[in-house]
Amino acid sequence: MTITPATLIVVDDDPEIRELLVDYLGRHGYRALAAEDAEALHRLLASETPDLLIVDIMLPGDDGFTICRDIRRDSEVPIIMLTASADATDRILGLELGADDYLGKPFNPRELLARIKAVLRRVRGGAATDPARARLVAFGVWRLDRMTRELIDDRGERIPLSGADFQLLQVFLEHPERVLTREALYELTRGRPAPPLDRSIDVHVCRLRQRLGEDAQYHQLIRTVRGAGYVFTARVEALT
Repeated sequence: MTITPATLIVVDDDPEIRELLVDYLGRHGYRALAAEDAEALHRLLASETPDLLIVDIMLPGDDGFTICRDIRRDSEVPIIMLTASADATDRILGLELGADDYLGKPFNPRELLARIKAVLRRVRGGAATDPARARLVAFGVWRLDRMTRELIDDRGERIPLSGADFQLLQVFLEHPERVLTREALYELTRGRPAPPLDRSIDVHVCRLRQRLGEDAQYHQLIRTVRGAGYVFTARVEALT
């Protein structure tokens, strides 16, 4: 079995540090990429799905704190922050914004490597035991990549989901083998109570069934419970 190396992105405006870390991490089995600022990082993220980010705090334009805050709006990808400042405030703020670890400059690359391994081990360990937190979950013949919001079929082909389809599927995956009323589905996906006599959830479920390739006469994954609502019938498993 081929093991795909973890993808790391180093964000630092110092070209020597970028070159050193990309080379060092590459020699230790990682696929290491680099970006000099937030703009370059976002260009990379348009085509790459990293397993971990290493972000310097002091950057031109958007600083590392801004990057961390923006990333945390949509993703749980682990972040290790770097700083040349000895001020503990930087460390506290970074952690409050969602960073997973912190390392002061100058640093020994071996220490950074140890921290990368520890963070990945911690994140993957948590994901393995909790499908609600895992990036990849399997159900039926499908997998869902929560970071990219894509369905992956049994041939490995990726199908992007709209925000609404992703949110509804998320709710079903978090409540497998439980009957959910239309009112509960509406409130869990939209954050507010359903209007009286609203049947938009039925339309939404029908569209998600089509995404999942469900037969019009027999719904294997999402079944209608007459007079009650819907139940997601598949077993959900976390993948590492």
